[in-house]
Amino acid sequence: MKVIAPALALTLLLAGCSGMSPTEQRAMTGTGIGAAGGAVIGAMAGHAGMGALIGAGVGLAGGLLVDYTKKQEQSAYQSGYYAGQRSQ
Repeated sequence: MKVIAPALALTLLLAGCSGMSPTEQRAMTGTGIGAAGGAVIGAMAGHAGMGALIGAGVGLAGGLLVDYTKKQEQSAYQSGYYAGQRSQ
């Protein structure tokens, strides 16, 4: 029973992500990774909660920055593709 409850919670959490946009997924991933990393670093410094909070903020910013970069790459690719199609 102790293993089933966390596994069920994780399954439900992941199932809730299925309808998210790529931007939302990247923001959530960045926030989660940042919070986990911040909690670990904060725990070593004696303030796990504060570390997790700061890490979540930094991770969110990082996730949104990755999303912006991916969108710019896709836009540049599409522009080049259409320019190549027009020149043929």
